[in-house]
Amino acid sequence: MLRRILGWNRGFIEFARRHNPGATRIRCPCRRCNNTLWETIENVGFHLVRNGMSETYSIWNLHGEQLDHASSSNATRMESVEPIVDPNDQVMDIIEDVFPFALTNINHEREDDVPTPIDSAEFEQYEKLLKNANQELYPGCESFSVLTAIVELMHGKIKYRMSNLRFDYFLGVFKRMLPMDNCLPKDHKHAQKVLNGLGLGYEKIHACKNNCMLFYKEHETLDTCLICNESRFKMTSQNRTTKIPQKVMRYLPLKPRLQRLYMSTHTATDMRWHKKKWVDNDVMRHPADREAWKEFDRTFPEFAGDPRNVRLGLANDGFNSYGVLNQHHSTWPIFVFPYNLPPWKCMKKEYMMMTVLITEDPGRSIDVYLRPLVDELKDLWTNGVRTYDKSTGKMFTLRAAVKWTVNDFPAYAIVSGWSTKGYMACPVCKEDVTSGWHAGKVCYLGHRRWLPWDHEWREKDKEFNGNTERRLRPREWSGDEILEHLNSLDFAPFRKTVSQTRPSTHMNWTHKSMFFELPYWSKLKLRHNLDVMHVDKNVFDTLVGTILDIEGKTKDTIKARLDLESMGIRRGLWMNRDSDKARRDLAFFSMKPNDKKEFLKFVSSVKFPDGFLHKYDARDGSLATRGIACWSCQLSLDVSNRKASRRAEKKCT
Repeated sequence: MLRRILGWNRGFIEFARRHNPGATRIRCPCRRCNNTLWETIENVGFHLVRNGMSETYSIWNLHGEQLDHASSSNATRMESVEPIVDPNDQVMDIIEDVFPFALTNINHEREDDVPTPIDSAEFEQYEKLLKNANQELYPGCESFSVLTAIVELMHGKIKYRMSNLRFDYFLGVFKRMLPMDNCLPKDHKHAQKVLNGLGLGYEKIHACKNNCMLFYKEHETLDTCLICNESRFKMTSQNRTTKIPQKVMRYLPLKPRLQRLYMSTHTATDMRWHKKKWVDNDVMRHPADREAWKEFDRTFPEFAGDPRNVRLGLANDGFNSYGVLNQHHSTWPIFVFPYNLPPWKCMKKEYMMMTVLITEDPGRSIDVYLRPLVDELKDLWTNGVRTYDKSTGKMFTLRAAVKWTVNDFPAYAIVSGWSTKGYMACPVCKEDVTSGWHAGKVCYLGHRRWLPWDHEWREKDKEFNGNTERRLRPREWSGDEILEHLNSLDFAPFRKTVSQTRPSTHMNWTHKSMFFELPYWSKLKLRHNLDVMHVDKNVFDTLVGTILDIEGKTKDTIKARLDLESMGIRRGLWMNRDSDKARRDLAFFSMKPNDKKEFLKFVSSVKFPDGFLHKYDARDGSLATRGIACWSCQLSLDVSNRKASRRAEKKCT
């Protein structure tokens, strides 16, 4: 049997070599790669021996076998291996995409026949790149130009996550290996300067130490903050020639990144998917199926008339890039992502564009750092930017609009300006919220107001808060009403200060969101979204922690039992008092020890494809693949290792 398998694999390799002479890489048909990865022919042979060939791949159509004659003849073949592309040609294609007018003379006029001005600085960048693309890496080198070598090395740096220091070391080694008169840059800084002409750079903008303002535009030349009078720069020795700013934010301009989406024929075509290929069949598969999208189109028909106009989502959140080494640090990136693309592309990381990078938690002062982005978004809405569409070969005016933001609940407060803490935390109900102090925390009990008027749960009292519910749902404020209300309030300037008590007229408003400066923001039906990942995780943690009665995770606590007793509802869940002692009996919805063990055995026996499942480790908040955590003792039940899983089950109580 083994000889037969080896002979079959050897026959496939010989077939690939015979029908694809000169090819270096082909699709790997092993069970693990399943024709999704390209490997060298030698590696494909190793994969087939180790993993075996995919059982469903009986017709080798991806390696040359024609579907029409596959069952009757192996003589007709077609070449389907990865084409051998000269890296120098790839670099020239990149330059052509970035500077479409420099290499062609058919697009020097726009759709309205108005000549397109050529920027002299842009043409100078093009000439520098073209010079590096035509210059040999060293005299006599035909394989690599200077630009090709830099692009290949920088690609490897990013792909394998090399630090700048490590990259500098290897770049220096390569430079010493090459002939003395080579043109390879000496370090990462000089290599980056060569690539600056390709665009997609970033700007450093100095900020006030107390988050009061940015030293930006008309304030760029100031040395002190206009609000708190703090110095823009740190105190350094007098011998130092350069000044060190107190705080720096990075801004990545949005316009060139949106223009880059139309520099590829395939991407430019996909950017029309939401209009050309979208099907209205009452199935929610894309934001275009939502009522908020359709109402935006009805409100702004001119914008909706051109499917190439970009509809953006915006997301921001903080994370600690140092792990547990620095508990007080957080970095806040702000991303935008285009919803024009089909659903299988619009949320891929390749199309997510970081626009702002803040090096600390900005709090409500995030609007200070949003200033450059909002200014650019206003210009993109009002004037747009002239963009070359490679799929049509014509120029058009690209406009863009942010449809909504996506955040977790704490970040929702900073972006929207409505505090998500306290008795009026709900940003929808606002002043009409139903809240109270229960079990040591603020709870919100008015959910039945949203049910239909004749719903049976409205009449039930003991199952909920002891009262029937006859109120209508709270009134929903329109964007124009919110804007009018915010314009009538006075807010303190942005800065790091001790929080002050808000006037009752402010309700839970902490500041007026910067996004209301966008002409269309108050007209949107939906301005802010909650990240479903956080909602799913919190609901799952609460349900499982309560059902398994896990200490520290269950919501069925002694305080909750006492609160039910004080409200006079759910007598079966009251504390059981014997003489002078009170105890909390196991609730009817919680599992008994034997049921827990059976449940955990079932979970540990579930088998998933490799890489399909993620384990949440509650001890450090990290994720690990291919495993499940026992919710009772936090032992790892690794479904990919059956022996280790059985050992963990024995230890689990």
